[in-house]
Amino acid sequence: ISETMSTREENKLPLNGRRAIPPNYSNDEENEVPEMEAFGVIPRGFNPRDYLRVVDIYMFKDPHEINKQEHHTDKYYNPRLIVRRGQAFQIQIDFNRPYKPQSDQFWLEFLMGRFPEQNKGTYIPVQVGNALKPGQWGAKIIHRENNSIRLSIMSSSTCIIGKFRLYVAVLTPFGILRTRRNSAIDIYILFNPWCQLDAVYLDDEKEREEYVLNDVGVLFQGNVEDVKTRSWSYGQFEENILDACLFLMDKAELELSGRGNPIKICRVASAVINSRDDDGVIVGSWKSTYDYGVAPSAWTGSVDILLEYYSSKQPVRYGQCWVFAGVLNTFLRCLGIPARHITNYSSAHDNNANLRLDLFLDDEGKVDTRLTKDSIWNYHCWNEAWMTRPDLPVGFGGWQVVDATPQETSDGMYRCGPSSVQAIKHGHVCFQFDAPFVYAEVNGDIFYTRIEKNGTQVVEGVDTARIGKLIVTKEVGGDGMMDITEEYKFREGSDEERLALETAVMYGVKKQSVQDTTYQPQTDVDMDFQAQKAALGNDFKVTITLRNKSRNSYTATTYLLGNIVFYTGVPKREFKKHSFSAKLEPSSSSSFDIVIKSSEYMSDMLEQASFHFFVTARINETGKILAVQKAVVLEIPTLRIKTEGALVAGKEASVIVEFTNPLKQTLENVTLRLEGPGVLRTIKKQFGRIPMNSTLTWEVKVTPMRPGLRRLIASLNSDALRHVYGELNVQIQKP
Repeated sequence: ISETMSTREENKLPLNGRRAIPPNYSNDEENEVPEMEAFGVIPRGFNPRDYLRVVDIYMFKDPHEINKQEHHTDKYYNPRLIVRRGQAFQIQIDFNRPYKPQSDQFWLEFLMGRFPEQNKGTYIPVQVGNALKPGQWGAKIIHRENNSIRLSIMSSSTCIIGKFRLYVAVLTPFGILRTRRNSAIDIYILFNPWCQLDAVYLDDEKEREEYVLNDVGVLFQGNVEDVKTRSWSYGQFEENILDACLFLMDKAELELSGRGNPIKICRVASAVINSRDDDGVIVGSWKSTYDYGVAPSAWTGSVDILLEYYSSKQPVRYGQCWVFAGVLNTFLRCLGIPARHITNYSSAHDNNANLRLDLFLDDEGKVDTRLTKDSIWNYHCWNEAWMTRPDLPVGFGGWQVVDATPQETSDGMYRCGPSSVQAIKHGHVCFQFDAPFVYAEVNGDIFYTRIEKNGTQVVEGVDTARIGKLIVTKEVGGDGMMDITEEYKFREGSDEERLALETAVMYGVKKQSVQDTTYQPQTDVDMDFQAQKAALGNDFKVTITLRNKSRNSYTATTYLLGNIVFYTGVPKREFKKHSFSAKLEPSSSSSFDIVIKSSEYMSDMLEQASFHFFVTARINETGKILAVQKAVVLEIPTLRIKTEGALVAGKEASVIVEFTNPLKQTLENVTLRLEGPGVLRTIKKQFGRIPMNSTLTWEVKVTPMRPGLRRLIASLNSDALRHVYGELNVQIQKP
C-alpha cells in the first residue's frame, strides 16, 4: 500500500483541509528546480548560450582550505562544505565570459527539503550587494579575474541548520537560467558558538574547544564515595555521523522551519535518543540480560550506535543512562551546540515527586523491601547544553539540563528538558521544561519510616544531605573531574538553600515537612558504617561503629542487610543477613567487623559490582532506632593497551590489548571492542573463554588517519564480568 500511496503523492499532492502543503520535516527529500524558468512565451531565436552562463563552482571545501579552517569544521570527515551560521564563507564562480556588473544579473539560491518556502527559511535567495551586514544573509564580490569571480557570503545567525542545496540563478529577458542540480556543492550550515549573534554563543575559546570540538570524553560512574572513570568516544566528526544526526531530526519529525532553534532541537533530541514511544535510537534495558543486543557496558562510544541506527532505521539494543547521555552529547556537539556529559551521584528517583524518599522499616527495625518503592541511583547521567533562553525571563540562559534516559513522560513522551540549571538552583521550577523533575533528582530527603503493627508511621531518621551529594563533569582541557554541585544547589543548610526550597514549594514542588510527622531524633547514640575497599572476587570486611554518648549502659540489637543492586539502587537479590546484640558502655564506642565472602556474592554479582547495605540498630532500653545505608562498589579489573613503535599518520602500526582474569572462575563468551576517533573504526573480536589467572592478548593492526593527540578506548564484556575498560592516549606523528 505504502508504495502506491507514495507514487500517487508524487504526481499530485493529496487534498488536505488543514494544510496547503504537507508538513516539511525531511532534510533529505528534494523538489525539482527548473533549469529554465520562462516568464512567458519564449521567442524562436532565443539561445540561452548568448547569456551569462555558469561553467563551474568552487566551494573551497577541503579541510586545509579557508572555509573549513575559519569555521572550525576541518575535522569533519565529510567531502562537502560545512560552515557555521552568522559567519562569512567564500566560493568562486567561473562563467563562460567575464562578468559585467552593469548588465549581468545573478543571485544564489539555498534550498532545503521538498517544499522550499521563503517565509519558512527553507528557500533563501541571496542577492549580490556592496557590503555584508553581520548576522544577515548577503553576498559581495571580493575578487574578479578573467571569467571568474570570488564571493564572500554571509549566512543569517538565526538560519535553520542542516544540508542546503545551492543553485546559481542568472536573469535573462525571457526567463531565469539556473545551474543544474549538483550534490557535490551541497552545503551544511551548523550552529556557531563563535558568533556573538548566535543563540549558542560561548565566549571562552578553551570551553569551545572542549564542549564543541573535543571528540573524546570521560564519564564518571561508581558512587559518591568511590568515583570510577572511563573514556567515551563521541566521534562527532566521523564519517556519516553528521548525516545521521540530521536524520534524527527527520525521524523526530521536527519541522525544517524549527531547526534554527536550539531549544526545540534539544527537546526533540531528548525524546528521539531513546526508543520509547517513537522508535528512537537506543532501547533502554536495566535487566542485566541483554539478549539479541549489546550490553550497555560494552559500548566504547557513540559512533557505532548512531551508524547502526542510521543504516537499519531500527532502535539499537541496549543502553543505560551514560549511553543515552553519550549519544546525545555527540548529537549536540556535531550540530554545533556546546554540550557536556553530567553525572549526579545519589540521584533520587522519587516515584511521587514529593522530594521525600521513603525507606520503610518494620516493627523490629528491619528494612521492608516490599513497601520501599523509591530508589536512589548510585549515579545518573544527563547532559547540559549551552544556549540563550529567550522564552524565559532574563538570567535563565546558559547551561540547560537535557536528559534522554526514559524515566518519566513529559507532555506525553519520554523526554526531559531543556531545563535551566540556574532556575533549578534558585527553585524557580515553574519555567519550562521539566524543572520540578530535575529539582527532585538533586534535592530530596531520605526518610527512614518505621511502620508499627497498627499501621502508624513513625519517622526514625531523616538524611537531608545525601541526595545529589556530588554533581560532576569532565574538566575543560583535561581528563580530571570538575565538581559543579554548586551550579545546581546552594550549600546544604545555608539561608539561600532554604529560600530556594521555599520557592520550589511555592511553584508546586510537593514537600512534606518533618513537622507533619512524629519525629524525635535519637541523640545520645550514633552509628557509623564503613566498608573496606576491595577488588571484585575478593573477601572484604565492613565495620559498624556504635558510639554511646550518654552516661547510661545500653544494649542494641543490630541488623545488617546486604543487597546486590543495579546501579539504579534497585535490588536484585538479598545476599547477606546478619544480626547481633551489642553492649554499649557509657561514653564509649564499640566497633564490630563482619566479613563478606566472595562466595556469598559472586554467583549473582551484577555488572557494576554494586552492593547496598542497610544497617539498623534498635536500642532495647529506649525503643529508638538508628539507621544508616551505604552503597559499596568493588574495584573492577582494567584492560591494558600498548602500542609498538611510533604511530605515524597513514602508516600501519600495532595496538596490543591485554587482560588478566583475576576471578576464581573461567570467563565465558568474552567480547573485546577497540576504537579511537581518527585512528580506527570500532573493531570487535570474540574470544570463547579466559581461564582464571590466565592472560588474553589481542593484537590489532591500525592505520591512523590524521596526526595529533588521539585516544584509544577498549572494553571487555563477558557473562560474569562487564564494565572492564582500558584507554591510552597516543601521539600520532606527521608522516
